[in-house]
Amino acid sequence: MNQTATALTVVEMARQGRFAEIEGLFAPSLRAVVGAEALRAAWAAETDRSGPVSAVGEPVSEPAGAGLVHVSVPVTCERGGLTVVMAVDRDDMLNGLRLVPDAAPWEPPPYADPTRFDEHDVTIGEGPLAVSGTMSLPHGPGPRPGVVMLSGGGPFDRDATGGANKPLKDLAWGLAGRGVAVLRFDKVTHTHSGQVAGAPDFTVAQEYVPHAVDAVRLLQRQPDVDPARVFVLGHSMGGKVAPRVATAEASVAGLVIMAGDTQPMHQAVVRVVRYLASLDPGPAMEAAVEAFTRQAAMVADPDLSPSTPAEALLFGRPAAYWLDLRDYDPVATAAALDRPMFILQGGRDYQVTVADDLSGWKAGLAHRPDVTIRVYDADNHLFFPGAGPSTPAEYEPPQHVDPVVVADIAEWLTSGASRRSLI
Repeated sequence: MNQTATALTVVEMARQGRFAEIEGLFAPSLRAVVGAEALRAAWAAETDRSGPVSAVGEPVSEPAGAGLVHVSVPVTCERGGLTVVMAVDRDDMLNGLRLVPDAAPWEPPPYADPTRFDEHDVTIGEGPLAVSGTMSLPHGPGPRPGVVMLSGGGPFDRDATGGANKPLKDLAWGLAGRGVAVLRFDKVTHTHSGQVAGAPDFTVAQEYVPHAVDAVRLLQRQPDVDPARVFVLGHSMGGKVAPRVATAEASVAGLVIMAGDTQPMHQAVVRVVRYLASLDPGPAMEAAVEAFTRQAAMVADPDLSPSTPAEALLFGRPAAYWLDLRDYDPVATAAALDRPMFILQGGRDYQVTVADDLSGWKAGLAHRPDVTIRVYDADNHLFFPGAGPSTPAEYEPPQHVDPVVVADIAEWLTSGASRRSLI
């Protein structure tokens, strides 16, 4: 059987409810993070939304390196559709599986004015791990500030695309229309997942720092950009590692940290999955809590070593990744920098929280007159405003980053980076 045939077989098994058989096709790294019941629940959620499957389209495949082939199978349902995206290896085993709902095209936010800036594509880095990015340059003479954007944990593209939403594109267009040059780029785990995701020595530093440093230097070379005022903006994991980027590149003018986590990630994962289980109790979520708790304990184990199998650890990432992350203290790293910082937090965020994460930034940086900390009470993890307890379903409808957040970042970058406002 070839990879395309395997992918079609998986979709047919899902239509027939044969999820245990699908799990039997999982490679060890995938089986470590998801099982038949979780897949059954995800499939049910999508077909409840879109209706029963009415047709399966022609698969599209492309090589992904490291012997993997990415296969996308479009599925038409009575009220919409989805795409089943799989990474299949030479042995016809699944190394990745995602259900991607069909989404409406992204629309610019009301606060973005594309007539005030131009965009063009650029290449970040050199050699086999180079990635693509987009430069957004405001009209009119400089010099002007610039900002390099880092997306969160996971294989995100330059826009941090999720369904119909593109929060980093919202920010880029909002800031560029306000006179800030912006550079955003695809993560190496998005463009070169096959080469890096399975590498036993792959680390958080390799995931972010080299391309971020190259992006800062590229933005500094733009004619109307003030090279002394190029900042780094990171969201979620990107915010966590932003101090590491500034440590590696001394010319970074300052940091904007959006929902940057300070709680150790293996602890946060268990907290989040327990929260999700409280929203949707049942055997599948109970099994997920048990699996994540067991894998988190392996990550925290003092005996964790590079030889620990990746399939025993969270998300199937290698031990080197977790050892690197365990040794990194974002607050201490930020405190050692002599550069201004703007730290933003959504009050309704259940992934990175005021109590578990923002408290760390406050404890380590509250004494700094050049650090601004601000909470946006109505915003969730993506800085989308809303009301009530935040849930994963809240991320799905088309929406945009809070306009107040965009305006505050623009004001801080252009004129307020030396002022302090602790809220």
